[in-house]
Amino acid sequence: MDSASADITAKIQGLGDLELAVIVCLITDQHCIIRTEKNLEHALDQELRLVSNQVFGLSYVVLDCSENTTLDEFVNGVLVDDPKGPQGYALEQLGEDVRAPFEPCFTTGLLHEKRSTPDVDHGSDGRGIANVVIAKNLNAADHQVQIQALELIRNRSVTTRRSVYEAPKHFLFIALLSSEPEARLTVHLNDHFSISHIHATEDGLPNLEQHMSNRTTSDNASLSSVLHSLPEAGGPLAYSRPSKEPFVSAEDTEALKSAAATVRVSPEVRAYLHNIVVFMRMHRAIAGGISAIATRHFHQLVKALAPLHDLSYVPPSLVALATRKVYPHRILITTPENERSMQWGSDIRAVREMLEGMTVEDIIEDVLTQVEVPL
Repeated sequence: MDSASADITAKIQGLGDLELAVIVCLITDQHCIIRTEKNLEHALDQELRLVSNQVFGLSYVVLDCSENTTLDEFVNGVLVDDPKGPQGYALEQLGEDVRAPFEPCFTTGLLHEKRSTPDVDHGSDGRGIANVVIAKNLNAADHQVQIQALELIRNRSVTTRRSVYEAPKHFLFIALLSSEPEARLTVHLNDHFSISHIHATEDGLPNLEQHMSNRTTSDNASLSSVLHSLPEAGGPLAYSRPSKEPFVSAEDTEALKSAAATVRVSPEVRAYLHNIVVFMRMHRAIAGGISAIATRHFHQLVKALAPLHDLSYVPPSLVALATRKVYPHRILITTPENERSMQWGSDIRAVREMLEGMTVEDIIEDVLTQVEVPL
């Protein structure tokens, strides 16, 4: 192992769950859903801002969507006014005039943009799409807004009345949702998110805790104190990292992407991947969601996970891990009336009893138990 690879491996081992989710998406050029408890949404929003800028050196915008969000508000919301200036914007209330200058969420020392996005194709007005778009409550937005989000993910561009804005090379769209959402994302938009991750309170907010501890006299600020002392939504969040360089650089991400492209998948592991997809599609409790694009994301993820574990091949354990990340947000659990065995005379009461209390996680574990693991 050369020194560069050893350095990257050491960095990866120091990353938390949210940072790993971000780097996996950057390696695969895909996007993710992050769910959390309702009372943790604001804190997690602040953590993702720090992860984007402090850990990866990427610009970001935060959109707080609602059923009143319009197409123009969404499109203007993903743009940053000065791509080469201080990065990090929050458009917390999209009902306000989005033509007004955005308020920077960080007040000092954010300038990683010069090295992280040199290839942004900006519109004639000097604006550009941020590297990271954090869309809170995207599932609550109007259908047309969600379709616009889908177009941004698929085409990596947005169009206004005056210009077309291309996404930067390193571009990530994060849907930040409640763990108990009142509405679902549209089917096609949901399917274009490669992975989903649930961040629980016990997982902590290390970057935010460090940031807040630097603003207090105590060196051991707890998560509970962080939650009670957070700045108000949309307020400034001072930048506190002493280094001018991001912890994980664009070069590190490109090196991991190159390593993922050369990862070997043996015929036995490839058959294991295929069998998991087949068993998912044939599972009695699944009504849908095991799509072709999900299979493509599945294969991309297993190869991206290998270099993060300092491997040049895919073991079965990484396949199981990828299964737990690719499919939870996609699987639709069937109703007793539409369960497959009802077509040949099953008792609906028995079927209802079988499905009662079954969760997506239960289904995935059931499939992983049934599929034979290669030696």
